[in-house]
Amino acid sequence: MAFIDYYKILGLNKSASDKDIKKAYRKLARKYHPDLNPDDKKAQEKFQQINEANEVLSDPEKRKKYDEYGENWKHAEEIEKMKAQQKQNAGRSYGGGNPFGGGQQAWNEQYSGNYDEDRFSDFFSDLFGGSGGGGFRSQSQKRKFKGQDFNAELSLSLKDAYHTHKKELNINGKTIRITIPAGVSDGQKIKLKGYGGDGVNGGPKGDLYITFNILPDAVFLRKEDNLYKTETIDLYTAVLGGEINLKTFDGEVKLKVKPGTQNGTKVKLSNKGYPKYKKDGEFGNLYVTYNIEIPKNLNDKQRKLFEELAKIK
Repeated sequence: MAFIDYYKILGLNKSASDKDIKKAYRKLARKYHPDLNPDDKKAQEKFQQINEANEVLSDPEKRKKYDEYGENWKHAEEIEKMKAQQKQNAGRSYGGGNPFGGGQQAWNEQYSGNYDEDRFSDFFSDLFGGSGGGGFRSQSQKRKFKGQDFNAELSLSLKDAYHTHKKELNINGKTIRITIPAGVSDGQKIKLKGYGGDGVNGGPKGDLYITFNILPDAVFLRKEDNLYKTETIDLYTAVLGGEINLKTFDGEVKLKVKPGTQNGTKVKLSNKGYPKYKKDGEFGNLYVTYNIEIPKNLNDKQRKLFEELAKIK
């Protein structure tokens, strides 16, 4: 997999401040957000790369590792341990001579101090089986490292998240098909094992972490597993009572309105709310608040009837 330069993705250089990173991320995230670029796979891929770059560069510890080790930053701790071991072994003699060809002085000349990209690549190549001799390298070739974890953000409408459904994602040029269980929450993160970067030396693949962004709905408000809705009814139904058809994510349900219903009255529909995550057949409640519509532009007959009512109240 080609190396992704996180600084280049955000249009920055290594001297960028935390404020610069935050500003660049927000600008690009708005530009390439899937909602603004529907059916544009290139924009979706770019959006995922932007999120991945921001997650690493906005975290001081991750950024430090990335700045030092580049594409191999995920293996920073293992590399540090192996560097220390190699440095320790460099001062010893192994029968006919030092396996690193020159002992401590050679180590200091080749691997000490700050690493530029080419010198570090040489070191990493030695460490994981590149060109050149050395007994330690053949041993290190057996070390297996897990691949890089990927992170992606997926936006869903409240209606989409209501139903279990399949969706295709483009992750670093690869198309994967996932099943999204009904009832996922805003900000919820799930892990797809083995959908990350390739491992090193035959190690396992990394994982893919997906964070869900549930978009606000124009009709329903969700709070945990409950749904809330305002339903407008006419004055006559509120006064005399009746029956209305109430639209839900699962179709229409008939709802009886009691005579004398007051404006702002709230009723509960049990088990008509949002599906509970990974609890098949279990739902929260739906709470409906009545908004009574006062008639406008009364004709003469209607006005007289209301006047008569006013007299006998």
